[in-house]
Order: sequence, then C-alpha cells, then structure tokens
Amino acid sequence: MDAKKRERYEKISIELTRLVGGKENIQGVAHCATRLRIVLKDNDQADLKAIEDVDLAKGVFVAGDQVQIIFGAGLVNDVYEVFAEHNNMKNMSLSDLKTVANKKMNPLQRIIKALSDVFVDIMPGILAAALLTDLSGVLGNLDFVKANETLFGINRLINISSGAIFGFLPLAVAYSACKRFGGRPILGIVMGCIMLSNSLADAYAAAQGTVEVTTLHIFGLGVDLVGFQGGIIVALLMGFVTAKLDIFFEKKVPEVIRLLLSPLLTTLVGAILLFTIIGPAGRGLSSGITNALVWMTQNLGVSGYAVFSGLQQLVVITGLHHIFGAIEAQLLADTGRNFINPLMSVAIIVQGGAVLAYLVMHRKNVKVRELCIPSFISVLFGITEPALFGINLRYRFPIIGGCIGGALGGIVVYFTNLAALGFGTTVVPGIALADPTGNGYMNYIIAHAAAIAGGFVMTLVLGKFMDQAPAEAVAADTKKDMVNEGAEMEGTGVQESHSEELAVPEEESFFGYAKGRQIPMEEVKDETFANKVLGDGAAVIPEEGKVYAPVDGTIISVFDTKHAVWQLMIEFDKEQIQKAGYDTSIPMIFTDLPDDRRLEVSAPGKMTVDSVAAVIHKA
Repeated sequence: MDAKKRERYEKISIELTRLVGGKENIQGVAHCATRLRIVLKDNDQADLKAIEDVDLAKGVFVAGDQVQIIFGAGLVNDVYEVFAEHNNMKNMSLSDLKTVANKKMNPLQRIIKALSDVFVDIMPGILAAALLTDLSGVLGNLDFVKANETLFGINRLINISSGAIFGFLPLAVAYSACKRFGGRPILGIVMGCIMLSNSLADAYAAAQGTVEVTTLHIFGLGVDLVGFQGGIIVALLMGFVTAKLDIFFEKKVPEVIRLLLSPLLTTLVGAILLFTIIGPAGRGLSSGITNALVWMTQNLGVSGYAVFSGLQQLVVITGLHHIFGAIEAQLLADTGRNFINPLMSVAIIVQGGAVLAYLVMHRKNVKVRELCIPSFISVLFGITEPALFGINLRYRFPIIGGCIGGALGGIVVYFTNLAALGFGTTVVPGIALADPTGNGYMNYIIAHAAAIAGGFVMTLVLGKFMDQAPAEAVAADTKKDMVNEGAEMEGTGVQESHSEELAVPEEESFFGYAKGRQIPMEEVKDETFANKVLGDGAAVIPEEGKVYAPVDGTIISVFDTKHAVWQLMIEFDKEQIQKAGYDTSIPMIFTDLPDDRRLEVSAPGKMTVDSVAAVIHKA
C-alpha cells in the first residue's frame, strides 16, 4: 500500500470512527469479500446517513446487528487494515466478530447465519463437484472423446470424481455443521460415515424398490436400515445434535475417563437419535421442501418463476438468502436438477442492468461513476451488495426497475426449462453449472441478456418520473477531493475549510526539517529509500534530535497524534539510536507526483530550518 493510498484510508478511518460513535463504541471489526463489518455497543450512536457519504463507501446497512459498510472487493481489505489498526483491533478474525455479533442476534438471525456458515466451509468442494459434473457432461457428448481411449478414460475419472463428492456430501455437511456448532469436527465425520454406511440399503435403490430393506424394532418403533444418501437436511440436523451431545458429555463425564467415554456416548446416542427421530424427521422435512418447490413449478408455472426471480434480491436485503444453499443441495439430491440457481442468477444480473441505467443517466457525475462501475463488475461475479446498497436501494427507482427485469428473466428461465447441475456460483462463472440439455448454455445467455436488458430499460423509464439528482454526489464532485464541507473535526478544535478549491501554485518550496547535513537520497543506507522505491526526495544527517515541519500551509485533516501541525513535530535521542547501530538519516519523500510536476532537490550541504531543501516546479 503506497503512502498516498494509506493517507486516504487513514482519513476514512478517522471519519468512520467518529461517525460510529468513537472508539469506545466499537466492540469488534472484520471484513468479508466486499464489506467492512463493525459490531457496536450501541447502533443508535452510528450516523448511517453520514456514513453513506464517506469517501469510497458504496453503501451502508445494519444486518445481523453488524454495521456493514460496502467498499467492494479488494478495496475493503486495505480499508480494513488501516481502520482496524486505527482502532487497535488488527488481530480480530471474522469468526471472532461473529461471536460478538451473535450475542446480539435474535434466534431466527442466528439460525440463518449458522446455515450460511456451514455451507461456506464446504463450498469449494461443492463447486468442484458441480464443475466436474458439467465438464464430464460436455466431454461425454464429443465423438472424438468417445473414440479416443485416453480421453475416454480421463472423462470417466472426472465423472467418478464428481459423483464421489456429491455422494459423500452429507458427510461433509455433518462435519461442517458439527464444527460450526462447537463440536469436535471428527465426530461430525463419524456421524456422516454412519449415515452412508455400506451396512445400510442405498437410499436411492430403496426408493425405487430394487433392494431389500431390513427393519429393526427399537422401543416399539420400526427402524428401516436405509442410508441417507442425499440427506442434506438430515446431515445438518445431525451435525447440530452431534455438536451439542459432544459439548454435553465433555462437561458431564469425569475427566479421568472422559477421553474414552465422551466420544463413545456422543456417537452411540447420536446414532440412536439418527435412526429413530432425526432421520425420519429430516426425511419428512426434506420431502416437504422438495415437494413444495416441485409443486410450484408444476402449478404456479410461469408466474411462480417470475415472482421468485423478481423478488429474490429483496430477500438478499434481509439476509434470508443464506438458507437457499441448503434448499438447492436438497433439490439436487432429490431431483438431479436445480432450477433455483438460474432464477437467482437472473435476479442478480438484472441489478447490474439497473446500475448501468443509473450510470447512463448520471454519466457526467464522478461520484456516480466511482460507485456504479465497480458495483457492476461485482454483479458479474454474483455479488450484488455494492449495487443494491450503493445505488439501487439508495435511489429507490433502480431497485424497482431491477425487480421488474428479474421477473422477465424468470419468465425466460421457465420457457427454456433452464436448470443447473450444481449450486454456489452464478452469473458469468455460473454458466459452467448450467444443464447443457436442450441448448442449456445458449438459453442461459439468453435469459441473462433478457434480464439485464429489462432492468436497464425499466430503470430508464422509471427514472424519467422518479429520479432526483443526487445532490450529495454532485457536491462531492466539486468539493470532496480537497476539503469536506465545513465539517468540524471532533476533539481537535480545527475546522476544515469550506467550499473553496485549494489553488495549486506554480512553485512549491519545502524548507529544512532538521539541522544537519543534506545528502542525496542515493546515500541513505536503507536500500528502499536509496533506490527511491517510495519516491524521490531529500535526506539529512541530523545534528540534533529534532524534526520540524517543512512547509507552511492550510490544515485540512488532523490525526489523533496532531503530527504535521506544530512547527516542531518530534524529538528523539539521536545518540541512543546511533549506539544501537541504526542509521539516523532522515529522508523526506515525495510520493506519486502528478505528471505535470517535477522535483528539484537542493545540492548537498548545510541544512537549517530556513534553507530550501526541495522545490516542486510545474513541468
């Protein structure tokens, strides 16, 4: 991170800290792919409206009792680093933050968040299986692959690999769920092995009546010895139960026999619950979900598809969309096809169409371009939060246009019978998951083109009647680069200048910042400075341990340390530094000089606080 960027992020951090109620109101901070996540003691102290106007922020909302500020992929990592450092929370992980946030969530929010966490851990394996399945399907239809012994063999191995991953998906879910709910992950794996044991009849074969099923009688209950292949809901429930049993027995069993008895009791009780209660209940719930979805496709027809894809992004706003992963997995296990994935995908891409329309309407506005372009790029990879919270919800009519366009995309999905062979990725990378049957790839492209066009056109139409120029963005274009509008920095007593632009002079002089001998940058013993990696500049070997400000100027930002304000900035013990073997030379570096400026460094020699050390000229 270069100095210029860091300075910008430090200003953002100072402003954000003030707007969320100060350091004392911050309990934790972390980040995900696009959002800076902050848990506060009191959310009411946060000025969400003002946070929306923070430099580089694309939107803000509260979800799961976290204040989530959208900066976008990549950028959020750098902003987090500086913000966390500023608030002394650098080592806090997302897991730590979730622990803090979960204490403030209601039960429904905790359940939804937990489901999301379970599938996040195993998503790489699910994506690998889905993509391998798709690759095998494509290769299997090519004549030259069938005719070539080696290619045929490789494709067969690909098919086996993808089938194995999906075949053991319940085990992966049980493992991840047990881990998420506080149990030892290995016990989740053990329970998954029991669910898929070879001693049980295969669930698919049993459903088709092609295998004999043994029935046991336990406590008067008939227990069918059938495996749980495809039992995603059952695996979720068993992962939770196994974790709670493990925690219970670890507390109750005496320490002297805990190592032997605790895992034994957890596995035994868990297995009994699996076959007598959890398994039958989970199968019933899975069947109910699948039947409801299939009923929707058969009875609601095109209207059901249109409503789902039209409203799906409103579900994203609530955070309830995390539950779709479990539903998609179960739908795939039961039917082999996932029609929810393309419906969600067109619902996502249409928000990009709405963003593009808003960009066209305000293309001369710099702030709007800064928001819209990265937001649209995120949409292409299935991430809509920057678009939703930065533009579409903020200005209202784009979200309406997006929902209408999403419904149009859902109609195309219905009539083309589009479905996916996996889940977990959408939009551009999601095409790899499309079921190729019936020109599936082409239909995928057509559905997304129709959706993005519908969202674009409807947003333009609605904008004719509902658009109001974003005054705050217009103001930002002319003022925000150099100053904030009369904002008073809390606790410093320094008020920033108002709306006047700061004129850049033809020539800028930088005076001596330490008494001593000025030397060329090439003579500084640190290679980073000597090679001018950070930029060109001047350097001095000081005679005393004092460093002064090199310029007079107008203060537009003040850090907590108040450095770069007072004429004498710092004092240090030069002799002690020399005794420790460190170089005492002090460089003054000019980073990222504009193309129309050139630096002229004074010749080596005596430096005083009145001498000119360097001059910047207009090229």
